[in-house]
Amino acid sequence: MRRIPATIVTGFLGAGKTSLVRHLIGAAGGYRLAIIVNEFGELGIDRELLLGCGDETCTDDDIVELANGCLCCTVADDFLPTLTKLIQRPVPPDHILIETSGLALPKPLVQAFAWPEIRTATTVDGVLTVIDAAALAAGRFADDPAAVAAQRAADPSVEHDNPLEEVFGDQLACADLVILNKTDLVAPGELARLTQEIAARLRPGVRIVTARDGNVAPGVALGLDAAAEDDLAARPSVHELEGEHDHDDFDSFVVALDPVGDGDGFRNRLTAAIRAHDILRVKGFVAVPGRDRRQIVQAVGDRIQHYFDRTWEPGEARATRLVVIGKKGLDRAAIAAALGG
Repeated sequence: MRRIPATIVTGFLGAGKTSLVRHLIGAAGGYRLAIIVNEFGELGIDRELLLGCGDETCTDDDIVELANGCLCCTVADDFLPTLTKLIQRPVPPDHILIETSGLALPKPLVQAFAWPEIRTATTVDGVLTVIDAAALAAGRFADDPAAVAAQRAADPSVEHDNPLEEVFGDQLACADLVILNKTDLVAPGELARLTQEIAARLRPGVRIVTARDGNVAPGVALGLDAAAEDDLAARPSVHELEGEHDHDDFDSFVVALDPVGDGDGFRNRLTAAIRAHDILRVKGFVAVPGRDRRQIVQAVGDRIQHYFDRTWEPGEARATRLVVIGKKGLDRAAIAAALGG
């Protein structure tokens, strides 16, 4: 029996995973894809973005959302039953895409494919790690080893643990293909430096490709034939040494707001709140008075994107709701007040 290939799309918050998946859906050319989307937080955004892409293959049955939990921590309870339902369909998909949350570790998902229940029916075609080139260039998701060493020498009692760097490192260690995305936001010289630094951290044979807006051809991203579940020993994870992957390092909550009439003023408030509270990621839907289409707002750090994706459905609540993600200790009340003006 043919084993259905599955691709795990990992990468930090706002790296462009959903953009990549949307592009692969649009370029599938009749190839039957099924997508599992995992969200960190109580409000699902990414599945809605995929369903709003305008492609006829974006159907309710083919895009499954697992919300309010990290897949790497709920493999047995959520992921395996969902995967089993997909592969047991009368007409199973040709390929399965699994988009993890930005805080998930890829290795536990790869390990799940070695379980007897699904091993004979599926295989991990590859792990794609998507990186935001501009964020990496700004030092948002990687420590400076020299600076850390200098700080430790000055004060050995200071704790320098960085959960962001740990997650980023695990995602790189598990990669079969690294997609350095948003390359239009960095200079050519900086891009060359980032590529060299990433390459030094990868296993032999792992390729790096550059992209804008997640635009990577299916022939490049799919069909890697890595059989990653048989190669676990070569994919080290710092969290295996800890015995537990702790999401208490991060916080996520939803802000509900009134319709936004002054778009420029709202985005200025959002920028100010992100900077004041060191918010990592904001994404959600905005209701604009007088517009029949839903507005999408995405922010990585203080870089904000906004566009209209689809018409509000009949009976659908035209509400402004944003997911805010950051390190633990976010002042929820202050952030909500700042965004509401």
